[in-house]
Amino acid sequence: MSGDAVTSGEPLNDSERDFEGALRPQSLNEFVGQHKVVSQLGLLLKAAEMDSRTPDHILLSGPPGLGKTTLAMIVAHESGRSLRMSSGPAISHAGDLAALLSSLVPGEVLFIDEIHRMARSAEEMLYLAMEDFRIDIMVGKGVGASSIPLDLPPFTLVGATTRTGLLASPLRDRFGFTAHLEFYEVEELKTVLSRSAQLLSINIPDSALLEIARRSRGTPRIANRLLRRVRDYMTVHSSEDAAHAVELALALYDVDERGLDRLDRSVLSALVERFNGGPVGVNSLAISIGEESETIEATVEPFLIREGLMSRTHRGRIATSQGWAHLGLTPPSINP
Repeated sequence: MSGDAVTSGEPLNDSERDFEGALRPQSLNEFVGQHKVVSQLGLLLKAAEMDSRTPDHILLSGPPGLGKTTLAMIVAHESGRSLRMSSGPAISHAGDLAALLSSLVPGEVLFIDEIHRMARSAEEMLYLAMEDFRIDIMVGKGVGASSIPLDLPPFTLVGATTRTGLLASPLRDRFGFTAHLEFYEVEELKTVLSRSAQLLSINIPDSALLEIARRSRGTPRIANRLLRRVRDYMTVHSSEDAAHAVELALALYDVDERGLDRLDRSVLSALVERFNGGPVGVNSLAISIGEESETIEATVEPFLIREGLMSRTHRGRIATSQGWAHLGLTPPSINP
């Protein structure tokens, strides 16, 4: 298993999903990080409870793995409502959404992950559902078609997206509360890992937790996955000191001291060694390492840019002086 399988945004298998589910906080008080968003959500939910009404629709945006799904679950739990979960790709036409909405019970929380990937016809149906709690169902075709209005019970929609810019303005404007989740600081990730280690009964020193946190790309999901890999290593090599086991486990899974995995280093190495630091187009870069350009743009590039190892210009991608240094190389004097 390569390092990118540990840290990338790949779909979770059942064991990983169960593992992460066991570590999810159950309330806003247990949720680590995102302090402003947590405070705002707490106020929104408390006000709705005091007014005996359904909470406003909520839009959560931000990179994968920062807690959008967890916060949706907490919204349902803290408001005492049941939770219905779906995803944008699963709603491929308006009929899918109509079936989902018509089966809701009063006050239910509907969570739609990757809501920007929902079919446009369904998105347009959602406008009316969010605003007036009703939908119009078309019956028949052609000149004989007719519209039948269907009233819906009050519900709270929690939408999650990693691409806010792909949401149509009419949909975005119908959310009563919009929050953007930020990457976590190292100390916040250390707190997440400390809680997870306690729940998993892993005896691991703070210095080792801090090292995992530094390599977790500011993302709790990645931090917990790396902790799982460390736990596996400590289980197999029980004689190893815990701090040493962390170093060896992360090295085994190709996660370096700045959190770069095999794919990240392949992209950076190709940029520096094959294209002399750039500029180079993302398609050429992808072909040179045998990877899809979409994977580089969505998974690798944002992290390398955030770490200051790569820059994106109108002429293409270039390696920064930090990128050269991370590979132990010196940039040519003509390189920006």
